[in-house]
Amino acid sequence: MEIVVIGVVGIAVVVLSTTLAPRIGIAAPLILTLVGIGVGFLPFVQAIEIKPEWVLGGLLPPLLYAVAVNTPVMEFRRDFSVISAYSVVLVVVSSVVVGLVMTWLVPGMPLAVGIAVGAIVSPTDAVATSIVRKAGVSPRIVTVLEGESMLNDASALVVLRSALAAVAVTVSLGKVAEDFAYAVLVAVLIGLVVGRINLIVRAHISVATSNIAFSLAVPFMAYLPAEAAGASGLVAVVTAGIVAGQGMPKRLDAQVRLAERAVWQTIELLAESAVFLLMGLQTFGLVEAVLSGGDSLWFAFGAGALVAAIVVFVRAVFVTGSVWSLARQFRRQTARADALRARMRTAEGQQRMKALRERASDRPAEQANRFRDMVQRRRADLEYLANERFGWREGILLVWAGMRGAVTLAAAQSLPSTVPHRALLVLVAFTVAVGTLLVQGATLSPLVRKLGLIRNDDEEDAIKLRALLAELSATATARLDDPGLARADGTPYPAEIIDDARHEVTLSRELDDETTQDSATQLELRLDLVERQREKLLHLRGLGTYPSAVLDHALDLLDADEIGIELRKR
Repeated sequence: MEIVVIGVVGIAVVVLSTTLAPRIGIAAPLILTLVGIGVGFLPFVQAIEIKPEWVLGGLLPPLLYAVAVNTPVMEFRRDFSVISAYSVVLVVVSSVVVGLVMTWLVPGMPLAVGIAVGAIVSPTDAVATSIVRKAGVSPRIVTVLEGESMLNDASALVVLRSALAAVAVTVSLGKVAEDFAYAVLVAVLIGLVVGRINLIVRAHISVATSNIAFSLAVPFMAYLPAEAAGASGLVAVVTAGIVAGQGMPKRLDAQVRLAERAVWQTIELLAESAVFLLMGLQTFGLVEAVLSGGDSLWFAFGAGALVAAIVVFVRAVFVTGSVWSLARQFRRQTARADALRARMRTAEGQQRMKALRERASDRPAEQANRFRDMVQRRRADLEYLANERFGWREGILLVWAGMRGAVTLAAAQSLPSTVPHRALLVLVAFTVAVGTLLVQGATLSPLVRKLGLIRNDDEEDAIKLRALLAELSATATARLDDPGLARADGTPYPAEIIDDARHEVTLSRELDDETTQDSATQLELRLDLVERQREKLLHLRGLGTYPSAVLDHALDLLDADEIGIELRKR
């Protein structure tokens, strides 16, 4: 009964915090963390210690899965090199630098233990980046930060495991690299398999509630086998989520996806809020453990503040280098593209283009289409990078948005009890996590406004949405003109029904009461057109010719149209 009461009170606190947050201008995670700290210090509340596996294996898999499902894969691919550098190189560099500082702060501390602490405080947190997502910044910044936070856990945990192993025996750099490669590659393989099995199985589950119930187990179906194999369970979860997010519009009905979205948004809210509440609630227990161990509380807070400043500084140096490198790379690509266009305008270039067109006409249609898609995708990539370039302002935001969170705290509590000054080190890590979350999180929105990075793309997105809907309407018209158009039983559609559908081929039309009188044949044709339009939309998503937000909006319109037709068929 006590657990039920705690759960009810916790949900009430979450609802109240998320309701008040927009009104008082403070992010809900910050409110929840402060509430947790306040409750933890109440005299009648006992010291709380959360087992790390509850966070790493209980809360983070569904949270990371929910983020991964909604990750725009095209944008993720475009910045994969940047995300990889932040997820691996930055984690390793931060771990080593923090390790050296910790050995200086705590005399006699082995370097391996110091590096372990550095690995604990290095990864940014996927939950903490929810603050960034709601600040209204560039989608590219959000994609980079979310991609980094989804993948850097594997790097940090491998470095942590290797550093702790080095306390007892010598571990070579090659062994660390081998462990990391194994952890990632095996996790990706397991995630791919689980993600595909998830889509195949759910495509055959007709009951919506059962279908959604199965999705709740998918994160753990990826996490548990990966951890049992000694790989990164969190990377497996992210991989399974990306595969599911890409495949669900093709495999699952619109009604199932719409209901599933609401369920997962609720789970994400509760799990995310629980992470921040638990971070605050553990404060008193950590303070008590440090005092009982004879260490200085003020030293722990001071060391935590210093370590937090160091990881921010290292991140600033690294981000500065990456932004400069991206700008240089973009200038080179632009110069090459300009040179190519100039060369194509010459007589020699015109002859070469003519020869290429003649050669393409001799290729099979499928091969020619693949080549055309590749060219379109490359052109869309360059246009995206030109419109979403990172400058010094974006660099400042990337630095300041790298907050720490639940992963740092859970990893710290996984330190063995035999590690000297364990309670002190855990409190240092906690100070870094909560300190960056409160200080950077509280100042993030004002910083975004000060830098002028608040985006308002509504007008531009509306123009692109109209262009996308026009393409989808053209796809439906082409389907109506197809001589092979027929019903499921092979019989042709009546000409008058095709003519009526031709006049209604637009996603922006309003459905009125007259549509309830549509015949079964008309509804079947309309479902066929919606399916063709969805196939076209998913093809365009793969090319990256439209922003993800516009594609998602158009997909929602198609889903709403499909659901409306299905309701009228009943």
